[in-house]
Amino acid sequence: METISILTIISIAFLGSFGHCVGMCGGIVIAYSSTKIRSEWSKQTQTIAHLLYSFGRITTYMILGALFGLVGGVVTFDNLTSGIFLLITGFMMVLVGLSLLGKIKFLTMLEHSCSKSSFYQKTFKSLLGSDSLFSFYLLGMLNGLLPCGFVYVFAITAASTGSAFWGAIVMLIFGLSTIPALFSLGFFVGLFKQSNLRDLFIKLASILVIAFGIYIAYIGYEYLTDPTKTILNCHI
Repeated sequence: METISILTIISIAFLGSFGHCVGMCGGIVIAYSSTKIRSEWSKQTQTIAHLLYSFGRITTYMILGALFGLVGGVVTFDNLTSGIFLLITGFMMVLVGLSLLGKIKFLTMLEHSCSKSSFYQKTFKSLLGSDSLFSFYLLGMLNGLLPCGFVYVFAITAASTGSAFWGAIVMLIFGLSTIPALFSLGFFVGLFKQSNLRDLFIKLASILVIAFGIYIAYIGYEYLTDPTKTILNCHI
């Protein structure tokens, strides 16, 4: 993976987590923070609980990244399919960026929550009522399965690597970059729900998503127009 891509993933995920992720997953964080976190727990124990939740999310993201990367490796047979795949990826990222800016409703179409399913509700209720620290990890894994347009951006990026390993790494970087926002929200409920602060981070993240989408589309264009270019191999 190129340094510019890693830095871009970190920037988009970090900024976006203070806006989109707090809005999407903030309710779950607030729910387990107010229900499962005991006031008599030490700061160290509370920190471990919040980190276990985040590591649970990251575990699910990495599994998804590996699967998407594996699929991407099967799809990208030659320069033509690589170019087309990257053009579609870049185009979708631009749509996501515009959606984050409120220009279109692309993310709304993607984010059909499965939180109302009986399986999710029963599992969530069971984990929320558990006193074990490990339940925080399992709750994080469950949350990682919820449909989220922002996660889709990086899942697409993972698929573009054409590798299960690098796909997992992309999602690992994404997951780690979202920890500060959700971790802080767990300790300071509502701190990052101020509309002005959220709007600022959302706009910055949107611009980066659009720019990254254009960059990926350009790489796809190169594959279509330059027959001597090496077939995609963990380029992103």
